[in-house]
Amino acid sequence: MQKRLLGKSGLEVSALGLGCMGLTYGRGPAVERSEAIKLIRDAFERGVTFFDTAEVYGPFSNESVLGDALAPVRAEAVIATKFGYGFDAHHREIGLNSRPEHIRAAAEGSLKRLKTDVIDLFYQHRVDPDVPIEDVAGTVKNLIREGKVKHFGMSEASVPSIRRAHAVQPVAALQSEYSLWWREPEKELLPTLEELGIGFVPFSPLGKGFLTGAITETTKLDNADRRNAIPRFAPEARKANQPLVSLIEQIAKQKGTTAAQIALAWLLAQKPWIAPIPGTTKLHRLEENLGAAKIDLHSDDLRDIHLALSEVAVYGERYPAHLQQQVNR
Repeated sequence: MQKRLLGKSGLEVSALGLGCMGLTYGRGPAVERSEAIKLIRDAFERGVTFFDTAEVYGPFSNESVLGDALAPVRAEAVIATKFGYGFDAHHREIGLNSRPEHIRAAAEGSLKRLKTDVIDLFYQHRVDPDVPIEDVAGTVKNLIREGKVKHFGMSEASVPSIRRAHAVQPVAALQSEYSLWWREPEKELLPTLEELGIGFVPFSPLGKGFLTGAITETTKLDNADRRNAIPRFAPEARKANQPLVSLIEQIAKQKGTTAAQIALAWLLAQKPWIAPIPGTTKLHRLEENLGAAKIDLHSDDLRDIHLALSEVAVYGERYPAHLQQQVNR
């Protein structure tokens, strides 16, 4: 597996990471714990060193699984986790909370669950409008000074928020959605990250599974699958967006590869400081995804893809209304 540096931070990660959320959260019933641990270790054995989790995934169970899985190889792995949500006495998520004292409590909890003495990359999960971003960055700066965190990250943040935070504590990486299905970051976000020397970690690089071709308008998602609430996954939107998948599948056929591999290879070809984190619960999908790192898309390929995409419209919002309010702050 190739390695990449996230901007100017010095943080080196595998070109493709593993998004662990779906193992315990958001995609229906949690994967049986031993199977989840095995998949994470399978990923590591195949060259993945970059693993993404968050306290809210579960809540808390995802970090615990990842901590157990990576304990034998902790020194060789890069663990990214996230803070920024509050929880009630029953561990139910109750909204944003990035107050400094809560960030510190979140860090201590994550360290214990991850079975580590330092968090490699600590993201603010969503910008909290009630807490100045300077206070957030300053708190993480202190955690870095204390040796509990190595690098500061942000997720789904606006360019002004990134600049303000970066002025207090350098942001190593910005995490946001980016794929052939969602190219909004190309307008302002990517130029800003390049200017500031910040790495980019695209989540949902396969359009939450849609770009693989495995999901159609008739696909029945589990009742607990959070995609049921996403406008872009309504049956009519899936039907309307099928031409995009067909286009990617056509390109993949010409290259002798799969749609998922084309989608990931396209992301890797955009910038050398981009490291996508596709998630999966299945070994064969993991191996398929990792195969994308071996695909070299030349300038002619990228031009052809760009021209083809310009003729395809995308339908449906990527978040339900109540979550849309939390992004790009």
